Amino acid sequence: MTGTSTAPTGAQLWTRTRGFLIALAVLLAGSTALAALQSGNHHGHLDPRSADPYGSRALAELLAQRGVTSQVVTTAREAADAAGPGTTLVVTAPDLLGDSQLRAVRSAIDLSGGRTVLVAPGGPTLPQLAPGARTDGTAHHKRLDPGCALPAAHAAGRADTGGEHRYATDTPGATACYPSDGDPTLLVLPTATPGGDTVLLGSDTILLNRTLAHEGNASLALQLLGSRPGVVWYLPSPADTAPAGDDPEDRSLLELVPAGWGWALLQLLVAATLAALWRARRLGPLVTEQLPVAVRASEAAEGRARLYRKAGARDRAATVLRAATRERLAALVGVPPGRAHAPEALVPGVCARIPGGAHDVTTLLFGPTPADDAALVALADQLDALEREVRTS
Repeated sequence: MTGTSTAPTGAQLWTRTRGFLIALAVLLAGSTALAALQSGNHHGHLDPRSADPYGSRALAELLAQRGVTSQVVTTAREAADAAGPGTTLVVTAPDLLGDSQLRAVRSAIDLSGGRTVLVAPGGPTLPQLAPGARTDGTAHHKRLDPGCALPAAHAAGRADTGGEHRYATDTPGATACYPSDGDPTLLVLPTATPGGDTVLLGSDTILLNRTLAHEGNASLALQLLGSRPGVVWYLPSPADTAPAGDDPEDRSLLELVPAGWGWALLQLLVAATLAALWRARRLGPLVTEQLPVAVRASEAAEGRARLYRKAGARDRAATVLRAATRERLAALVGVPPGRAHAPEALVPGVCARIPGGAHDVTTLLFGPTPADDAALVALADQLDALEREVRTS
């Protein structure tokens, strides 16, 4: 018997799976590109070392030309330790701070005696960082006129302070500038320590590289941040930030995963589901189908023989061959069908029909399993010879 492998070839596997693999590769490439673009939008945001459009390197270099040094810190404790009478502390993302970080920044505001610039603080953080102030809606107009007597605003003129928050306050001595619909987008609040103040900046636009040269943005930014010899840029790190009222230590692992990765995983899940539906076996009622041609008995026998060989089932093959021969011999020698597999009934009848009785009929019809494939082939030949001899006798 000639062996024929029924395992799929490499070409067949590629044909079956190439559609799914190509779709998966496209999805992974798209998700990676999207994640890179989303992360790029915030890379170096308000970082004085970053030259991308959303960084603040241009402003830091202009400050350095005027003798103002820049220092970057990434934790609230470092920011509080670095703040002092001769510094301007710039809090770039106050709304990302947790309770412990807000307390540290508030301590710096109260005790340092310097200036603190809060960039676009929202309603949740103002009660702790600037108790006398509150948000009062969105500034719909971006470029605004000073509208106040603050020297820095008066010298800068029109600037891009709108577009985000407007503020309101009842704090005595506060200076409100760049009003939008009657409410300021830049608010200067005095602190308890003499010489110190807090600046609420309604938008980060005047600090960014891409808009620093517009209108009076550069002048206003230089005067707000350059009034002291040093600027401390507080860029909260992921380990140091949490939503207001929530410490990082209390957040679960899933809450620390960026939102963009959640969308990417959802896209992968949807793609996998669609691929499974596409490739899955269709279920439905059984349908009969007429074969186009009749299958010859020799082909069926050859196919079964190959299956037996692949499984190494010589015992099963020998049993089938002997059982079929016994049934045919029983019909030839007059043994009832129910006794065809009984040696005491079949063997005497067969031996009586064989001239000379030279064959070991019992071993041939009821013997042990052949030891190898060659012995199995020999058994098949001997059974055929025995049946022919009985037929011709």
